[in-house]
Amino acid sequence: MAKRVLLATRDLLFRSKLSGVVAAAGAAVSRDEAACDLAVLELGGPGAAERIGELVRRGIPVLAYGSHVQVELLRAAREAGATAVPNSQVEERLRDLLNT
Repeated sequence: MAKRVLLATRDLLFRSKLSGVVAAAGAAVSRDEAACDLAVLELGGPGAAERIGELVRRGIPVLAYGSHVQVELLRAAREAGATAVPNSQVEERLRDLLNT
């Protein structure tokens, strides 16, 4: 069964790029947070750390990404249980996670 990936991003360019990575790996983009195998979350919105914590508690791996200058957001995401990377690394890290 193909992995189902939730893409929670406001940036349409990133959504398009990440959707391409998901498709190339043979996975599918899902809109259902309850039925995803991996969640990719853009940091910066309100309640991001809480949402990450909730997903992690349910056993869903989370890849969080944000600007490299938002060190505190990246740190908070890691502390909440996510793999957190700067924008420049999200595509590569997503490929890695989908191919494992």
